[in-house]
Amino acid sequence: MNQQSTPPTAIEHPQELVTHGDKRIDSYYWLRQQEDPKVIDYLNAENSYTDSQMQHTEELQQSLYDEMLSRIEETDLSVPYRLQDYYYYSRTVEGQAYAIFCRKYQSLDAGEEILLDQNELAAGQEYFSLGTLSISPNQQILAYAVDNTGAEQYTLYFLDLKTRKVYSEAIADTYYSFAWGNDNQTAFYTKLDSANRPYQLWRHTLGNSPSDDILVYQEDDESFFLSVGKTRSRAYILLNLGSMVTSEIHYLDANQPTAEFKVFQPRQQGIEYSVDHHSNCFYITTNEEAINFKLMSTPVDTVDKSEWQTVIPHREDVMLDGIDAFAEYLVIYEREGGLPTA
Repeated sequence: MNQQSTPPTAIEHPQELVTHGDKRIDSYYWLRQQEDPKVIDYLNAENSYTDSQMQHTEELQQSLYDEMLSRIEETDLSVPYRLQDYYYYSRTVEGQAYAIFCRKYQSLDAGEEILLDQNELAAGQEYFSLGTLSISPNQQILAYAVDNTGAEQYTLYFLDLKTRKVYSEAIADTYYSFAWGNDNQTAFYTKLDSANRPYQLWRHTLGNSPSDDILVYQEDDESFFLSVGKTRSRAYILLNLGSMVTSEIHYLDANQPTAEFKVFQPRQQGIEYSVDHHSNCFYITTNEEAINFKLMSTPVDTVDKSEWQTVIPHREDVMLDGIDAFAEYLVIYEREGGLPTA
């Protein structure tokens, strides 16, 4: 390969963009059009130039790769965790690029059940990335999402673990976050806008066409990203909206997945908070009048701020990073003198 001395130059096509009344010019906005042949030609030219410039380092690249690989334990096992009657874990095998997700029933000495082998999914693909991986509450259905382009736009699938058959519906252009309703039939997922920002929450009923899915929420403020998840108790589904310094959470009883989400506390510029659930209380980590954050609690049947009670007050010398609520105790994550503690 002859070395290409001149790098390709992207053509400028000025485009005016207006957000919140503020105008700006983006000369390279056209590069967002991923399917445009001109964009693809430009990216191919960039790749050819890179290959040309790096050709003389190919031997060194291989040497570095071999050295790094020699320091990795290729056949390895994650620490198993227990969920109801099953122990879940992942393992890797020498010579295979991706982890294999498995479980065992009731005992670690039981026979292994392979839930998902990423190596099989990746076979024959130029690119492979696994996004969502979520077991249903009854542990009989596995939701998983795959990206085969590198665009971080995932297609969501549902696998029946009894029959090993994939449900007929496949939901395209989803993002990482996902949550099951406790009925084992309702699934919540997020979709992306043209800038790959997760901005919509959708509700899907297992076995139905994605064209019948219900749009639950749309975030039009481009400074906010949307995600969905569950409390550690698995009792509530949380719709999380966050910008750099502001957050807003909507919550829903996971036993009533077709009901309406409720706003926990409306967004307030500069105020961040997160929520977890335990027993009959919500626990709130917030920086309102507490630059280092404080921990509050409130009964689940009244989330009005006037009912909040202080659990851990604000401290000038300790940063409260967050909590995890377990059956019999709270794990508190803090940072003191710049060092993390728990």
